[in-house]
Amino acid sequence: MTPYAITYTFHVLAALIWVGGMYFAWMILRPAAMTALEGPPRLKLWQEVFPRFFVWVWLAVLILPISGVGMLQMRFGGFETAPRYVQVMMGLFVVMTALFIRVQSLQLPQLRSAVEAQDWPAGAAALGRIRRLVGINLCVGLLVVAVAAARPTF
Repeated sequence: MTPYAITYTFHVLAALIWVGGMYFAWMILRPAAMTALEGPPRLKLWQEVFPRFFVWVWLAVLILPISGVGMLQMRFGGFETAPRYVQVMMGLFVVMTALFIRVQSLQLPQLRSAVEAQDWPAGAAALGRIRRLVGINLCVGLLVVAVAAARPTF
């Protein structure tokens, strides 16, 4: 395996874990939790799910720029000669990271505080904000995947 192939593999796996995890949470786990659990147990479930998933997201947040810059150097010789699709992907990565940090640093502590205080309306409101931001981030992540898939014709 070439150094580029190894770097590309780590890059794709990191993106797959992050975007795939959001897709699973949004499209599978959220509807199932809404059907199977009442409000307080559902909030407690999400309070446990997010920190476990966010460990993997942080790993992706570290791997993606390292592997991306590595591929950029190996394939294009630097930022100056990078094609437009690479620049678009880098910009969307920044947007995704900002949204993730907002959820991690602002909304998740609000959810945790509400659940610990058994303030279920506040917890539901915090979860609603998280759900909205994760939905936006999922759309941005899927756009990044589409840009990457369309790169030969971009």
